[in-house]
Amino acid sequence: MSIETSDDPLSERAQHLLKLLVENYIRDGQPVGSRTLSRDLGLKLSAATIRNVMSDLEDLGFVHSPHTSAGRVPTDKGYRFFVDTLLKYQPLEEAKIAEIQMKLVEHADDPKALVAVASRMLSSVTRLAGVVTLPRQSHLALSQIEFMPLSDNRVLAILIVNGREVQNRILQLERPYANEELRRAANYLNAEFGGKELSAVRDHLVNQLKETRENLNQVMLDAIRLAQQVVAPQSGQSGRMEYVMAGETNLMDFAELSNVERLRRLFDAFTQQRDILHLLDQSLNAEGVQIFIGQESGYTILDNCSIVTSPYTLDREVVGVLGVIGPTRMAYERVIPIVEITARLLGSTLNSRT
Repeated sequence: MSIETSDDPLSERAQHLLKLLVENYIRDGQPVGSRTLSRDLGLKLSAATIRNVMSDLEDLGFVHSPHTSAGRVPTDKGYRFFVDTLLKYQPLEEAKIAEIQMKLVEHADDPKALVAVASRMLSSVTRLAGVVTLPRQSHLALSQIEFMPLSDNRVLAILIVNGREVQNRILQLERPYANEELRRAANYLNAEFGGKELSAVRDHLVNQLKETRENLNQVMLDAIRLAQQVVAPQSGQSGRMEYVMAGETNLMDFAELSNVERLRRLFDAFTQQRDILHLLDQSLNAEGVQIFIGQESGYTILDNCSIVTSPYTLDREVVGVLGVIGPTRMAYERVIPIVEITARLLGSTLNSRT
């Protein structure tokens, strides 16, 4: 994971106090005072020394004092320094890794169910909101196509893509087609385009139609007319990612997110997906875990949240992103390894299908 260290130099003492303050605040959710730090520090520092260091950290923007308390809480900058410089990861237990893997393997044959399970597992293990994008199908190769006549000049096209996935599409045609015509058209398309990418099929059809009609017999013309509708981009397949989310209600357990109006706007953002998808899209081309803390997301509704994401791969190509959404005071030392290992397990499960 790439890190961005602060330009502001911090002494070893200041780093130690900042680490202790962040850990206390993440655990208890209450502003941390000098007395608490003095008690937990394990070093013989006077209260005055601690107050001076805290004042310096506040001047540098790493902590701030809420109006209602003399204690201090981390800022986004403080969390960023903590995550990038001071954090020690807590590895996920082997038993929990095995449990996640077992749950994923149970749904290995259904990518949508697999994504839903991964989202639920992330939510269950972290007690935050889990989010997983559906795997992008950047490579769709035509394995086989068949046609079945329906009523009212309609035809059912049955496609098998990538050797295993079945897609059904209903075509509305200008005239009725007999069974024999549909069989000949399917035979031609399977022989001509079997194993080729649908995008390449689409381009080839356009080129064929540019030829003179005399060069195309009736079977080829029928096949092209049918195939044009089959390989035309479908609604909802514009390339935009979709995601599955689980555990949104877990966020209600955190006081800083429990304001009814704030929750309503946050859940609205989850429903509309646009802003969340934009953040997840930024992680598609990133290496390893990415962390957006508070205002780093660029979306006001997420100012009190952190998002931890990791891409997952199929055939060594990134096809999706998963992660968790929670308050900025989430337990990063646990959450980051959970996201990382779940992404790896999801990718290996997808690859086991090939």
